[in-house]
Amino acid sequence: MSDIAADREQGRTWVAGASAASVRFFHTKPLGAAGLVLVLVYIFVAVLAPAIAPYDPIDIRYDAMLVAPSWHNWMGTDSFGRDVFSRIIYGSRTAMLVGFTASFIGATLGLLIGVWSAYAGGRTDMLVQRVLDVFMSFPLIVLALAIVSVFGTGVGNVILAITIPMIPRCARVVRSSALALREVPYIDAARALGFTHSRIILRHMLPNVVAPYLILLTAFMGQAILLEASLSFLGLGVQEPTAAWGLMLQGGAEQYAESAPWLPIFPGIAITGSVFAFNLFGDSLRDVLDPKLRT
Repeated sequence: MSDIAADREQGRTWVAGASAASVRFFHTKPLGAAGLVLVLVYIFVAVLAPAIAPYDPIDIRYDAMLVAPSWHNWMGTDSFGRDVFSRIIYGSRTAMLVGFTASFIGATLGLLIGVWSAYAGGRTDMLVQRVLDVFMSFPLIVLALAIVSVFGTGVGNVILAITIPMIPRCARVVRSSALALREVPYIDAARALGFTHSRIILRHMLPNVVAPYLILLTAFMGQAILLEASLSFLGLGVQEPTAAWGLMLQGGAEQYAESAPWLPIFPGIAITGSVFAFNLFGDSLRDVLDPKLRT
């Protein structure tokens, strides 16, 4: 019974500490808190899209083409009579799926590569860094375009095209933090005790570079959403009839900019809001987790 009571007390302490940290974050970083709230709203909309959307996003109605915003269609309809509001809601699913998946895989692989490169050192580290330099010499959008042109379009290939350029950027940042850890006394003690390299990396080095990893993870989410919209706008990302914000801009930004301005305006607001929310939250998270920036 004493163990159960101790576990319960430990659980209450953890919950109280997490609640206090959350309150402190909302109090000291109001812009970051606003970004977090917007992120949660986007996630909530993406998860409950079938319950929120008033119409089927791929339902074509030729009798309601290019209808201006009204009570029946809050954001109007597109050139195929599809409800723009419903497509915006379902487009959040595509944006969140691509953003979270690409940023998580890219940041996690970069974390592992960066820590392993810093721990190995010597020629291994030099070879890994030169390979990363090759990938980092290309801008994100250029490398993503090259990957999509090789593997083709579709959600899976878009995620791959966004993930690969993010790996070296995360690996370089994590490596710089892991280099200082490689020479600390407890790492030398672990080597002297005969611990395996994998155990030293996973148990003693990775937990100490989680802070830059989380910062990069949140920053990459906004970049991933913007890249997905850019690729879809160029016709190399998500394809019709899938609802995607960049694809909606492609169909309405130029041809209907004057006659039906709601077509480019609402997808643009959705893209801007999501990227802005992730950037606000990421910047505030950096200020909280980086000891050099703490006040």
